[in-house]
Amino acid sequence: MKQTTHPPDHRPADVRNGAATAAPPPARRRKRRRPTSTQWAAWGFLAPVTLYLALFYAYPLHRNLDLSLRNYTVRSFVQGNAPFTGLDNYRKVFDDPTFPPALLHTAVFTAVCLVFQYAIGLALAVFFHQHFRLSATLRALFLVPWLLPLIVSASTWSWMLNTDSGVVNAALHAVGIDSVNWLTSPTWSLTSLIIANIWIGVPFNLVVLYSGLQSIPAGLYEAAALDGAGAWRRFWSITFPLLRPVFAITLLLGLVYTLKVFDIIWIMTKGGPADSSTTFATWSYQLGFGNLLPAFGPGAAVGNLLVVAALVFGLVYLRVQRKQALS
Repeated sequence: MKQTTHPPDHRPADVRNGAATAAPPPARRRKRRRPTSTQWAAWGFLAPVTLYLALFYAYPLHRNLDLSLRNYTVRSFVQGNAPFTGLDNYRKVFDDPTFPPALLHTAVFTAVCLVFQYAIGLALAVFFHQHFRLSATLRALFLVPWLLPLIVSASTWSWMLNTDSGVVNAALHAVGIDSVNWLTSPTWSLTSLIIANIWIGVPFNLVVLYSGLQSIPAGLYEAAALDGAGAWRRFWSITFPLLRPVFAITLLLGLVYTLKVFDIIWIMTKGGPADSSTTFATWSYQLGFGNLLPAFGPGAAVGNLLVVAALVFGLVYLRVQRKQALS
């Protein structure tokens, strides 16, 4: 007999065995979920903040960057047709003879103010943390320099440091010391500004550091005292280490504030005499508004250097905080 051959069956085994599987049902389209009332409320609260940041931060930064990259005159500033010059304004700033002293004054002014503001603020915070009688009253009085308008504080210091009628020179005369030209001498002008700014900035450090001290458990001090640790030992082993997070944010905020100090310098010395107290903040203002022919581009470039400096220190702070969180 002739044997017939059948072609191989390539169907799945379950089909060959008669157990055919049903095809899966088609996937249903997911319906878009409509925002709930809670989500609408969240967007409602977020919208004013977003609008505020866009109007008062993003747009001014964009505008300042555009000013620094174009050759703006008074006419082109109004009409908006200034030619694009790239980094020419930054080259003019770096080549300007005012740049080196302004950079030095900005660095010295910022560093010295930060060190003394923090040291004095920390000492006062530790002093008031002892909760003695009249502690709250004296602490409130120390906040007065911080609460006064800067124009009032700067004008007061200008009067106090006046060469002829200032109370500081009067006190020096009383102890047999000659008068000092605090505001009109290139030697003393920057020092006078530093003294005034330290006086204004100490209350901020006092408030922040005092709040940090309040968060340290009192039991740690009691345990250290039972172990025989003195006041200095308790400070260096308990207070200072546990204040590191507060220490970092205090220095960062103080740095940003001190970099942009303009009111005090302009009211007291206007950056003089002979640019002896000129910083980037006052120089930027002088370039943009202090001349008959304003240099908007270089002035904006100097302002952007301040923004970059503050941004760099902010990134360093975030990196340090991240390392501390991981450790």
